[in-house]
Amino acid sequence: MTAEDSEGVVLNGMKMLATGAVFADELWIGNIIPLAPSQVKESVTCAVPVNAPGVALWARKPFGAAQGIEFHNPLSHRFDESDSMIVFKDVHIPWERVFVHDNPALSRDIYVETPAHYMSNHQSNVRFAAKLRLLVGLASKIARSNGARDIPAVREVLADLASMEAAYGGIVDGQLQACQPAGNGYVHVNRRYMYAGINYAVENYGNICDRVRTLMGGGVFQMPASIDVADDPALGAVFEDYWSTADESATERMKLFHLAWDLLGSEFAMRHDQYEKFYVGPRFIVRDYNFRHVPWDDYEGLVDAIMAGYGTR
Repeated sequence: MTAEDSEGVVLNGMKMLATGAVFADELWIGNIIPLAPSQVKESVTCAVPVNAPGVALWARKPFGAAQGIEFHNPLSHRFDESDSMIVFKDVHIPWERVFVHDNPALSRDIYVETPAHYMSNHQSNVRFAAKLRLLVGLASKIARSNGARDIPAVREVLADLASMEAAYGGIVDGQLQACQPAGNGYVHVNRRYMYAGINYAVENYGNICDRVRTLMGGGVFQMPASIDVADDPALGAVFEDYWSTADESATERMKLFHLAWDLLGSEFAMRHDQYEKFYVGPRFIVRDYNFRHVPWDDYEGLVDAIMAGYGTR
């Protein structure tokens, strides 16, 4: 915030990172990471129309638009969210759109000292649970396509991945079953279980993806450059003859491995890997959220109670 008057405040500078901003009508500008007490002018929280004079979106390169037909990149073709930096040049915000002003502590507390952070990140837990189900299903399909699903070592990997997915489902359900009072007859999801779910995602997503990639092997690199080969009678016959299996056509195998690569190895996939690591903040921030909500006195009290039950002799 560089100026204020009776009508509102003026913003100059840059904010990061607005996922999906190019599809939005309004932007919420705020601070989830703690600010220093001296960062008074950075502590503004407000709502800004995307088309407000002086607002500019600087978007990254899209991962799906230039990749050709949907068959080759089905996920990035449909679901690339887009990320933008937001640049402000003398943007005037009316007072009725300003929620926090000149208060570094409050600019963060409106999230972490209210149900806002718990409820919004519960949605992130639900999203990650859905992603795990997709990954487990993909792992099973890949193993089946490679003719390896009944190999004991492969079944062990699939079982372990499925157990991790089931455990995470329990974390999500527990957030609802062990909900906590929010006052005035309302409840919010269990804070500890929600933050534990985020930590689980941060710590395990990369490893889970790596294990599914291991099952995939080099299959994705064995596919031709384009499904267009199937349109040519001579090439299509060769493709079907050599790339098919007893249970899958060549086209279906190629479709599966292109889906797998888009989820696990493409630019789109690497963006998701980074997202799961950092969307709540760096790893130490996620661990601090978990630390803050542990009933340490209760747990240490269990130790004290045991030690109080016996003496030195």
